[in-house]
Amino acid sequence: MTAAPSSDPRFQLATRAGLGRAITRAESTRPDHQAEARTLLSAIMPHTGQAQRIGVTGVPGVGKSTFIDAFGSMLTEQGHKVAVLAVDPTSRRSRGSILGDKTRMAKLSVDPNAFIRPSPAGDMLGGVGRKTRETMLLCEAGGYDVVLVETVGVGQSETVVSDMVDFFLVLMLPNAGDDLQGIKKGVLEAADLIAVNKADIDEQAARRAARHYETALHILGPSEPDWSPPVQLISGQTGQGLKELWATIGRHRQQTTLSGGRGRRRAEQQVRWLEALIAEGLSQGFGANPEIADRLRRTRDEVARGVLPASMAAEDLLALFFGHT
Repeated sequence: MTAAPSSDPRFQLATRAGLGRAITRAESTRPDHQAEARTLLSAIMPHTGQAQRIGVTGVPGVGKSTFIDAFGSMLTEQGHKVAVLAVDPTSRRSRGSILGDKTRMAKLSVDPNAFIRPSPAGDMLGGVGRKTRETMLLCEAGGYDVVLVETVGVGQSETVVSDMVDFFLVLMLPNAGDDLQGIKKGVLEAADLIAVNKADIDEQAARRAARHYETALHILGPSEPDWSPPVQLISGQTGQGLKELWATIGRHRQQTTLSGGRGRRRAEQQVRWLEALIAEGLSQGFGANPEIADRLRRTRDEVARGVLPASMAAEDLLALFFGHT
């Protein structure tokens, strides 16, 4: 006999409103919400992992949102369900975020086969939100077969996003000299493809830029033994090169699946995620102890004034913490 729909953990994720509520629970810091989220995530795990996960990054002004709006719309027209996890930077002063990505993705935001979730980056490095990985799993269980993670922008730890996706796409502008100075080496090393966006504005400049990036990738060498990152020209404004880009992503998936690289990459990502969660839990436990929190405040002042070496302060605080556990 067929089980009632409500017994399937995916039932509450079947609508965009339901999926949004589940993500809100996952992002919440309330203990009861966290408990609900953990229960749901455990239940949906067998229904995750089949989506194509794509990270999209690039220098400010490169046109990430415009590209995703056009690219995602093209995919939904082909019958895909597309989830966009758009991370906005959090103000250090006000702790707020604009969360305006839906306004920059006018076409995709009203597409019934698309789901856009803007989230604040908070204190997380790497241009991603604290719960981006959990949100990705919820979207996959909700039936979305392509998940796009739009990051804050290229920065020191931007490559964190490459540690949670199958394909890391770096968007660049057609002025290679400036971009090569501004982008971090680690971003190029992690890239699975570099796409020169806005190629419709000046195709000659875009082709010159592509040659620069091809040279840079050749010098760095491939990050995976079974894939050499290509450079392609695209335009999020006109749609130029988007079909070819999707075809390249498909070839990457096929090639890395056959070689086993895709499975290894995901397995390694899961282990690093576990290690990150353990570190986060230890940090939270460290600050939750009143005695240690008080000692930490005094120790910070001593370290700042140069009275106490940071290494010794850390050893003392950790000894105190583990003495209480």
